[in-house]
Amino acid sequence: MGEGAGANGWRGKEARIKALLFPKLNSVVVLMYSESSAQSAPEELMLPGLRLRQARERLGLTYRDVERASFELAARRGRPDFIVHISRLADMENRGVVPGLHKLYTLATIYRLNPLEMFRWYDVPIDECFHDGSDLPVPETHLMAPPISLRIPMKFDPAFDPQRTEFLSRMVERWGHFEGVLTNGHSNHIYGYIGLSDRRMTPLLRPGSIVLVDTSVRKINDGDWTTEHDRPMYFVEVRGGYRCGWFHQDGSRLVMQPHPLSHCLPETWRAPEEAEIVGRVTGVVTRLNEPGKLPPAESPGERGDSNKKAL
Repeated sequence: MGEGAGANGWRGKEARIKALLFPKLNSVVVLMYSESSAQSAPEELMLPGLRLRQARERLGLTYRDVERASFELAARRGRPDFIVHISRLADMENRGVVPGLHKLYTLATIYRLNPLEMFRWYDVPIDECFHDGSDLPVPETHLMAPPISLRIPMKFDPAFDPQRTEFLSRMVERWGHFEGVLTNGHSNHIYGYIGLSDRRMTPLLRPGSIVLVDTSVRKINDGDWTTEHDRPMYFVEVRGGYRCGWFHQDGSRLVMQPHPLSHCLPETWRAPEEAEIVGRVTGVVTRLNEPGKLPPAESPGERGDSNKKAL
């Protein structure tokens, strides 16, 4: 009986030791496995929290260093939203917590990272913002943010002949990305969007088109053209919106002449009190033969509800 009781007591102690020790050993094994996997895994497959931790450790920063730097940045910018507390940073690295805009900016600043690249860590395709927006049409004509980059041909096939009409995709050997297309830095070019309800220049300028606007040309020149395709178009900001098309100056009044086939009426505004020239249109991107995207509703100038009619 004594031996049996002693054996049972030892087995009970052994079971308690295993219950306490094995979970700790397992956690150590899991931690070692995760670290070794992170070191061998391709960078694009890493979790965002792991990337944040590696960026911090690469600079030799502790949680407290990051928190202290975030307080300095918040004081400089005058917004407490830039503060990253130690507990919040730990949650970002270890629990998959997604940082808000201000905190992401703080981490990008402290870690010397590109915030646009950090967006990609969290599966936000920031490079596709312009293109996704182009596929989501809206009714009103407006200015729009430019694309961050543009896919352009870097190397052509040796047989490419620029004098002949060809499929461009067949003639390009290598594509690349041109950052900050036309609008980077101090460029004078911006983009405009022709709303789906704006049919004033149809069929020459279809609703849903994207136009490139040169803001350095802000004076109407309506005399040097022979055909409607040569006639300059302008992007103009008016009260309550924008207009894009043909314009001419009539004394102190700015007159828009819609395309004759649009059946819209001319409009006129006092310049510069009621209308300001944004710039001259220098390029157009449009899709053809997509009647499903063109609403049957008439343009405001056609319905007669505008109080800015010309004679």
